[in-house]
Amino acid sequence: MRFYLYGILLGVCPIIAQAQDNYEIQVYASPTVGKDTTMVELHSNYSFIGNTAADGVVSTNHMDRETIEITHGWTPWFETGFYIFNDIGDMGRTNYVGSHIRPRVMAPTQWNWPVGASISFEGGFVKDGYDPDLWTLEIRPIIDKQLGPVYLALNPVVDLTFKGADDGKGPFFAPDFKFSYQIGKVWAPGIEYYGSWGQFQNFGPIKGQQHQLAIAVDADFDPRWEFNAGYVFGLTPSIDRSIFKVIIGRRFGGGKKHTLTRYDPRNH
Repeated sequence: MRFYLYGILLGVCPIIAQAQDNYEIQVYASPTVGKDTTMVELHSNYSFIGNTAADGVVSTNHMDRETIEITHGWTPWFETGFYIFNDIGDMGRTNYVGSHIRPRVMAPTQWNWPVGASISFEGGFVKDGYDPDLWTLEIRPIIDKQLGPVYLALNPVVDLTFKGADDGKGPFFAPDFKFSYQIGKVWAPGIEYYGSWGQFQNFGPIKGQQHQLAIAVDADFDPRWEFNAGYVFGLTPSIDRSIFKVIIGRRFGGGKKHTLTRYDPRNH
């Protein structure tokens, strides 16, 4: 399995691809949830300033996106997540939007790598009228590191579309990045970046890309719970300009020991 994961990471990283759809605004940490553990999360993202309706896709202005994510750990290094996307808005915009499934593997702790590493494959659909790309696959390498109070995470994402506006255009580069600083035992404020730069062979002009910057905070008040909240600024015209996001998660099962959401050097 060690050589299999090496091969995946080496094969994906050189090409390092789906546009930011704002149903899940999160930079992934490397640890999986742990064997026999189930994590239930609610992602709530409200667009104060969104985009107007265009190209058959509803407006995202004053839209609330509510995503239910259920993840189960099958082994200490393998998990599967399932997403249920929902929109809440006026003028007929309230709807079940679609679902994704996401298997993920991580480098086992006994390998003693100097960084945390894992990779996920998220695929599924959204309903016509809510996103220009309907059937997609996201390949997400995850690398993170704790340096004292500083936490760093990089997700150089590859997005592929099989049905929709970007069908046949090849892979898109969509990197995410996180920096946070631990203050005390509970709070870790920081910044998060989310991007979709375009096709590898031609990123195109900045105004056609998607760039978001979030001022966010994590709270580690109980190992069974996950909490992240922040304000997200859209920096380019093609993405919502103002979003408030909250992630609340709860772990069940797995005995008394729970895997931390962020990379923890005590476990590596």
